Amino acid sequence: MKFKKFYQSFQSLLESCPEQILDPSERYVIFSDLHLGNGGPHDDLEPNRSLVEGVLKQYYLQNRYHLILNGDVEDLNKFKLSEVTAAWPSLYSTFNSFAQMGRFWKIVGNHDLYLLREKKYPYPLYHGLVLKKEDQRLFIFHGHQASALFNAFDYISDFLVRFLAKPLRIRNSSVSKNSKHRFATERNIYRAARKMGIVAITGHTHRPLFESLSKYDSLRWSIEELLREYAIADSTERLRIAGLVDLYRAELERIAKKKNRRRVSKSLYDEGPLLVPCLFNSGCATGKHGMTAIEIDRGNISLVHWATEGSSRPYIEKEAQFKDSIDGGFSRYTLHSEYLDQIFVRLSLLLHHETENSR
Repeated sequence: MKFKKFYQSFQSLLESCPEQILDPSERYVIFSDLHLGNGGPHDDLEPNRSLVEGVLKQYYLQNRYHLILNGDVEDLNKFKLSEVTAAWPSLYSTFNSFAQMGRFWKIVGNHDLYLLREKKYPYPLYHGLVLKKEDQRLFIFHGHQASALFNAFDYISDFLVRFLAKPLRIRNSSVSKNSKHRFATERNIYRAARKMGIVAITGHTHRPLFESLSKYDSLRWSIEELLREYAIADSTERLRIAGLVDLYRAELERIAKKKNRRRVSKSLYDEGPLLVPCLFNSGCATGKHGMTAIEIDRGNISLVHWATEGSSRPYIEKEAQFKDSIDGGFSRYTLHSEYLDQIFVRLSLLLHHETENSR
């Protein structure tokens, strides 16, 4: 019953959001969960200030990307908007530059939902954005709509009316730290996106996802592939593979130990043996070792990791498909990349397979 309610709300949310044609000649970048504060010790983004400001201005602005900020940009649960804007003048100046070029979209999350009541806020605000590629859709929204607090309401027709009439102090930031709640949120979105046959791109949980796979699942699959390669490799290649297996295994053990959870290896397969590549998550900008984003670049979709030079974990150096460096000592790692057309073909074929089997 809970999913049924969420699915109805999800459909309503999707239908209420603006649509844009996905221009195959353009570039887009999606960031979420910046959690801008007052620049003090409780400001989650302050440790990554130079990284965020430098990357947005020197890379994405100069290369004329469309910047899509997917919720929880300002942390208004902890700070006043006036404190935030005063602490981050350079970053807002970069936002203004994107906006002046007509390449700026700002989507609200649960931590900046209060911006809807700010009459003098300088940018239009949205609950989501739909990018259309012929008859295929990518739905970009923050993701808090799938958490327990919002799941009891139709987000557009019920919750927002109540919120705007009588604002509540919504404090559900723990979803990014609570594995059970995070998994439930991701699973709701995965099921809804799969049922509708669309690609969902979210934030909120702070956990990067690419083609519905978490970092843990991706590493586990990489190890399995390396073990298959080892059986037919020569002695020199076996040494390289063994080194990578040890590196990836250590990272898996680190994740399991850090999270200390029984469901650490559980993915989103629950309802069938085939994983549908319908869920992506841009992660967050407040990571201890950098920040992540989703890029859509002339037909490709990629998960990228940004870090100051020399600060990334060893497995990222090995796992990355590509590494680029820009002025300021910042490095960009392409962790996963795929043609969008391939994503949509797989989505279509897998959903057709499920439909045929259900008859």
